[in-house]
Amino acid sequence: MTTDSKDSMIRPVGPGERAAWEPLWQGYLTFYKAAISGETTSVTWARLHDPKEPMFVLGAYADGRLTGIVHYLFHRSTWTIGNYCYLQDLFVSQEARGHGLGRALIEAVYRAAGEAGASRVHWLTHDTNAQARALYDTLADRPGFIQYRKIL
Repeated sequence: MTTDSKDSMIRPVGPGERAAWEPLWQGYLTFYKAAISGETTSVTWARLHDPKEPMFVLGAYADGRLTGIVHYLFHRSTWTIGNYCYLQDLFVSQEARGHGLGRALIEAVYRAAGEAGASRVHWLTHDTNAQARALYDTLADRPGFIQYRKIL
């Protein structure tokens, strides 16, 4: 899948692009005040490129440089026959924001999910992430569910 505009492109991030991907991944983790081990980052990178895994990564390239990433995965549901698509992580570098790359990455996930036969794309964001929520409100419904979790 490749999406082009005049000076930007959305395409899969290749296995040889970890050095370009990792600063964006770390920027995402920093934004959410999260810390994960180097081992988890390495396993994540491997999973994103393993054809046996249901995990994928797309990149937004502006002037040939990777400036945004989105990770998504497919999972089963008890509510539909088709899989759901979970858009797990979305990050655009500070200097590349405001140029439609976040929207383009989400729309690329929509296309990938549709091509894979998924019946839904869903994601989470923090309620204080006002800038992202303003975008998300134009792209999807907010059904009102509240997330609960227990870290094990």
